[in-house]
Amino acid sequence: MITPSTSAQVLEAALSTGGDFAEIFLEDTDVTALTMIDGKMDEAISGRDHGAGVRVLKGTDSVYVYTNDTSPAGLLRTARQAAAALDGKSPVVCPRVGSHIHRVENHHPIVIPPATVALARKAEAVRAGYYAAKEFDPCISQSTCSYTDRTQRVVIVNSLGTMVEDVRTRIRYAVSAVASQGSETQTGTDAPGWKRGFEAIEALDPAQVGRNAARVAVTMLRADYCPAGRMPVAIENGFGGVLFHEACGHSLEATSVAKGHSVFCGKLGQRIASDIVTAIDDGTMVNAWGSNNIDDEGNPTQRTVLIENGILKNYLVDTLGGRRMGMAPNGCSRRQSYAFAPTSRMSNTYIAAGSDENEEIIATMGDGLYCAKMGGGSVNPITGEFNFAVQEGYLVKDGKIDKPVRGATLIGKGSEVLLTIDRVGRDMRTGQGMCGSLSGSIPTDVGQPLIRISAMTVGGRKKGE
Repeated sequence: MITPSTSAQVLEAALSTGGDFAEIFLEDTDVTALTMIDGKMDEAISGRDHGAGVRVLKGTDSVYVYTNDTSPAGLLRTARQAAAALDGKSPVVCPRVGSHIHRVENHHPIVIPPATVALARKAEAVRAGYYAAKEFDPCISQSTCSYTDRTQRVVIVNSLGTMVEDVRTRIRYAVSAVASQGSETQTGTDAPGWKRGFEAIEALDPAQVGRNAARVAVTMLRADYCPAGRMPVAIENGFGGVLFHEACGHSLEATSVAKGHSVFCGKLGQRIASDIVTAIDDGTMVNAWGSNNIDDEGNPTQRTVLIENGILKNYLVDTLGGRRMGMAPNGCSRRQSYAFAPTSRMSNTYIAAGSDENEEIIATMGDGLYCAKMGGGSVNPITGEFNFAVQEGYLVKDGKIDKPVRGATLIGKGSEVLLTIDRVGRDMRTGQGMCGSLSGSIPTDVGQPLIRISAMTVGGRKKGE
């Protein structure tokens, strides 16, 4: 998408007003998306995103300009606009540019490229999930099934000599079901995703995904409301990891830490969690939804231990955040597309497996709440205060899972929750989601084993309401 000679010219133009670092990010992405709703294929589109962004740094100042004109003239114009924003008068700094662009090694095998699969085969998988959810129970009033594949080709060149090219293929399959009875409605979802080709769908049972979504909706529709109060809470593996991701993970990104907007600022080497908690961000997990070969600054992705036995070991650091913090970047810089400047982001973030048995975790908690599946929520990254919905929850009575309850929310502070985790199971699994932040919406895995928090505030309904 760009030659070394053009790269050198563009970087030189970007540095012409005294910047000390310049970067070019080029993207060419193909997307296919299918959605079925109300018994018909509501959407069947294919599209292409193509463009480039030029970033210039001068100390801790940053300028980013993007364009969909990737001709040499268009890139030079974009670079000059970025340079002009710095308004400096320093002489041109000659950038380091190699003689060829290096194609990085792919650690995430693609067996069946999505582009080689007929649209009819993709639509067949969508219909299977849709009808399995819709026909699960008479109270299912609506179901929606979607399939998306995305193949992104990127080239990253910078003034430090990086010249790399990578191809990223991802697929996601999602079913949502709504159960209704009178004026009451409840929703269930299941949405697996992979950094793989169409072989992921070939290995999937789409009907089971549909049934999973519908089962949650029906179960919660027929459930009583959750009582409010402070109680022990057990959170299941997989997407249960969204609690750590949102309430704690964002506060460990340089995006927050570098500006002093995190409760974990200045706490490296200090205890911030229970000694049975180890938390990891691993962008190298093979074929995982949040993985990459390289980050969006061209650095190899890494396995970064954030918390080890309760001690804060690392932050997630990008180039600009690292300048502000005096730390080296560690392969976690990400962006939604060329229209966003990169910043530190999570990839596959999880609480590592512990040594407790699931049965013991539940049996010793007395009365409390078991969260089989988490929903969405909101977090203040500065304070770590959060509020999360429980998509599928059950009361625990005398150490036994009793009955389903709906309307439960988990309320607290991330820093406090970390310290009150008193059991960590052995069965770490991940769930897939999309994470939004300064650099747009990106695919991330969240994960954990079954964990237990000794006591936290659960929102619900008080008696008499």
